[in-house]
Amino acid sequence: MMGFALWTLLAPSLVVAQVFDLSELQWTLKNQNGSIVVPGSLPSQAHLDLFEAGIINDPLLGINEFTERWVINDNWTYTADLTPFTKTYESDASGKTLLVFYGIDTIANITFAGYPVAWVNNQFQRYIYDVSDYLSSSAGEDNNLTIALESAWYYGLNVTMRPDAEYFPNTPTFEYPNVRAWIRKTDDDFGWDWLCLIILLNGPAFVPSGVYKPAYLVTLSESEPRYPASDATSCPVTSRSVFLDETSLDIYKYGQNSSVAPDQSADWIVNVTFGIRSIKSFEKPAVTLSIPELKLTSEPLILGPIPANADENIYLGVNWSIPDNIPERWYPIDLGNPKLYNITVTLDPSPSQGDGPSAESITQTITTGFRTIQLLQTPYSEEEIASRGITPGDQWHFAINGKAFYSKGTNIIPFDPFYSRIKPEAVRWVLESAVKSGQNMLRVWGGGIYQPSDAATDGGLYTFYSLCDELGILAWSELIFSDSLSPINDFLLESIEPEVRQNVRRVNRHPSNVQWAGGNEIEGIVMAANASLANGTHYLDEFVFMFQDYLHDIVLSETNSVPYTDCSTTRGVLSLDPYVLRFANGTPGYIYGNTERYNYNASEAFDLTTYPVGRFVNEFGFHSMPSFYSWKEVLENPEDYAFNSSVVMSRDHHPPAGNLSWPNPNAPQGQYQMTSAVELWLPTPGTSDSNQTFAQWCWSTQLFQSMNMVAEIAWYRRGAGLGENNLGSLVWQLNDIWQGVSWSAIEYSGRWKVLQYGMATVYSPVVINPFWFPGNESLTILATSDRWETVNGTAQLTWYDWSGSTIKSMTTPFSIPTLNNSLIYEGVGLDAILPFGYNAKDVWLLMNVTATVDNKLVTSESYFTPVSLAYSNLVDPQIAVIAGDNYTFTLSAKGGVGAWTWLDHPSGTVGYFLDPTTGLPSNGYYLIPGIDRTVQFISSVELASVQSPDPADFVVRSLWNNTHI
Repeated sequence: MMGFALWTLLAPSLVVAQVFDLSELQWTLKNQNGSIVVPGSLPSQAHLDLFEAGIINDPLLGINEFTERWVINDNWTYTADLTPFTKTYESDASGKTLLVFYGIDTIANITFAGYPVAWVNNQFQRYIYDVSDYLSSSAGEDNNLTIALESAWYYGLNVTMRPDAEYFPNTPTFEYPNVRAWIRKTDDDFGWDWLCLIILLNGPAFVPSGVYKPAYLVTLSESEPRYPASDATSCPVTSRSVFLDETSLDIYKYGQNSSVAPDQSADWIVNVTFGIRSIKSFEKPAVTLSIPELKLTSEPLILGPIPANADENIYLGVNWSIPDNIPERWYPIDLGNPKLYNITVTLDPSPSQGDGPSAESITQTITTGFRTIQLLQTPYSEEEIASRGITPGDQWHFAINGKAFYSKGTNIIPFDPFYSRIKPEAVRWVLESAVKSGQNMLRVWGGGIYQPSDAATDGGLYTFYSLCDELGILAWSELIFSDSLSPINDFLLESIEPEVRQNVRRVNRHPSNVQWAGGNEIEGIVMAANASLANGTHYLDEFVFMFQDYLHDIVLSETNSVPYTDCSTTRGVLSLDPYVLRFANGTPGYIYGNTERYNYNASEAFDLTTYPVGRFVNEFGFHSMPSFYSWKEVLENPEDYAFNSSVVMSRDHHPPAGNLSWPNPNAPQGQYQMTSAVELWLPTPGTSDSNQTFAQWCWSTQLFQSMNMVAEIAWYRRGAGLGENNLGSLVWQLNDIWQGVSWSAIEYSGRWKVLQYGMATVYSPVVINPFWFPGNESLTILATSDRWETVNGTAQLTWYDWSGSTIKSMTTPFSIPTLNNSLIYEGVGLDAILPFGYNAKDVWLLMNVTATVDNKLVTSESYFTPVSLAYSNLVDPQIAVIAGDNYTFTLSAKGGVGAWTWLDHPSGTVGYFLDPTTGLPSNGYYLIPGIDRTVQFISSVELASVQSPDPADFVVRSLWNNTHI
């Protein structure tokens, strides 16, 4: 799999340390009083092992989030007999055995053969302990490895009782309140509404615990190991006496740093830094780097002495200079080729004088790419303001390889409440779906988890960053701090520093990474505290210490290739060197930093005057129901299949309860927001079939969500050619963590919502969109391009009535400059805009563009209805569907126009519909009589439980079905 780090031997004579995979031990799991004892596993989490043993049901089923809360309140202990390891272990006075954990969630005491090893309190750290002295004799009769996990909830409550645990105002609270700031654990484990500052994820609160990533025993020895290493899928990197804990590879331009723009003609610097533990000292280790595809090999690079020290990592590094013009550059997929190279990294601790490496040599193959990425935050020049009509203020956008571009994408949340069961194929599906919908950037949200590099590196279990590298998707990374002021306590700071360093070093190798943000939405919280509280400056000072200074300095001491920002949503900086945040310092009317939008007043959903005018919009969204098919995965009773059933509402965490009340007493607000949106803008679902009505309600909330988000994206993309020079829009959110109400574009199973298809249209390179201002009854239609080159094409505007008759049509050529718009139509006064003699309820406008981009024909369409579809005089479309070979379907409107015609694939299937002619996703469109649509269902074989569905089980729907069987 592309992106894996491959640990290889250079010659048959080379030997490695003995590596024992702790998953091979027989584990048991028990609760604190011993009343529950079941088989355990590693990697795993307590809920999963209890489910496997039949003690609990699937945590995602029904109301189990509530009924299984007792698991969170107990302490759980994993224990395994070490005999399978000790029977192969031979004592060696010169040797060392290291206990390696790639991830423990979260609060745990570790004992080895009866000896206390460590107490840990950070889910995001890698832990390594020397247990050599405990192997010669166990403490009493104890020959076990024990990980005793404390309830994170009760631990958090205990910590908040400390005299130095200060109270933080203005902090959103979810199901398990007031503790998450004190625990280095995934924030959304305590519940979320995936909106936070404006309150936002709508995820469950399972507060899991366990050894959620692989763990090993690594025995270093000066003699050859008697037994071979375990056949592990994720194995520590070793030679006989050296443990290579970390290999950081950072590629940047000579002279580049966070405050100095890269010279695009300068040499590339390939920095390789190792974290090394060794039982022997080596005086003159050397490193050789090569890129076989380019036929490049470095001279031996002197690393510096390696001391005999297995207790902690020694960090040593080398630099290799490569001329600028030799490697091909990596680009996001929509702007070029995401070119990757395999770099061979050979560390030889004791290079011999003869040919070939020594027996201690370690070779890795690391897949990476060459690119520069910048986050421009300095003020626009007077010349740009004058010549381009830029609104004064600061820049806030990214540049790849020296060129500004438009960031089109979404936000990523954790893929499952339980990390250890995340399926690699499910993650690949989500990321490939992002590419299919035209996205080039994903923001890794700071309230979740540090996403892994790949399944092998640091026990990742699945691939994320390496997959982004391969697919050409940029990844905006964040440290795991979200929607809370942060404690400045020594015991937390000493845990946070290694966490941040380890993760920054690991991610360095990935050309997809664009930045490290210090956290999610915290700057706005502290600015509000500073403005509203008498002691607000105290919290501002703490924020400055943590996010302006402390984390900034740690991150930038570990990377030269990517920038740091204090927060996901920020007012920007006064200075980059020294790094000084702007906060409220600015000139009225100027634009600074980036922004977000959440507005749950559905009457303003399409009021363009309520949309922000900003440089970059990194979050905006509206929630929707999952599909009827997703509800079938978790609802257990027929009476549950209703929009406001108790079970459905229990899975709406927006707004959050703020405590352990169940069902969420605030859920009616979130339900009403969806209900009112549908009633205002679409025909209100209601038929004689209760299941159809429920299905239409679910789909209608998704349709409104898509209409709303597409309108916002169009507005922000329009801004690229206006004074705000908007160069980014990231929708909240792409994926889902469970089957429930959420902001996602893709459901938990991988099923695409309407929004996912909507983004495939509006994130096309060239689009056409209407901008309607009801206040003065003005309509502007623009063609917009995100290309670096001028785009020429043709726009067609066609008015139809709802029976499908053409009223009038016009064609207009256009030419769009770089990252800009072209005016297609402008009109004022509804009577003048409408076809003469027609009522607004009886007509609609189809807008098409055709252009050539990158030597390919690009088409896109959008729709304008002069009044809400709730009041339009729709006509029965009488849609006919003919199934063809290979799951192709031809849809025809035999009556009127099928507004938002939609084809659903059956339960158990995962896939998407595409237009076989264009190869692009196609679903959710206006089906016009006489203009048939043919689509093909492309199945995900890896995710689907039903591989050969009956074509008769595919269901077609449109707005007509909201009120008609």
